[in-house]
Amino acid sequence: MIEWEEARIIRQNIEKVWSLFADSNIRKIMPQVQKHELIEKTEQEVGAKHMQSFKEGKRTKTYVVETLAYEDQLDKKYKQIYFVLGKAFEIDLCFTLHKIDENQTQFIYAGCNQGRNFVGKAMMKLASNKGNLKTVNDFLDRVETEAMKL
Repeated sequence: MIEWEEARIIRQNIEKVWSLFADSNIRKIMPQVQKHELIEKTEQEVGAKHMQSFKEGKRTKTYVVETLAYEDQLDKKYKQIYFVLGKAFEIDLCFTLHKIDENQTQFIYAGCNQGRNFVGKAMMKLASNKGNLKTVNDFLDRVETEAMKL
C-alpha cells in the first residue's frame, strides 16, 4: 500500500481553487482524464458516481468514481473519492482546501493506493515511493498552476 499527504499554500481565493474540482474543470487538473460523466446523483453530494476514462500511454481505462465525502463551507472545502482501477488497485483520494485569507488557500492532497488482487499487491511492492511522490507533487503543481490562471 502507498499512502501520502502533501500540502501547499496556493496564492488564490479558496472559491477559485475549489472550482477546479468541479466536473466542468476536472480535465484542467487531470489532463489524462478523457471522459468524466455523472451517472448518479449530483456532483455536490455524497454517493455521486461518475464514469471516468483515463488515458495512460496508449491505453484507456474506464472505471466508476464514487464521492465518499463532500463538504463545501466558507472556510473549508473537502472531497473524498474512491475507485477501482483495472480490477487491481483500490484508490482513495482526498482533496482539502482551507481558507487562510481572501487570497491564500492551503491545499492538502492525501490518498491511498493499494493492491486489490495478487497482481495489484505485487505491483504495489515494486512501486517506488520516490516515483509516487513525484506524481503527487506534479498534481500539486498542476492545481497551483491552474489556480493562478483564474
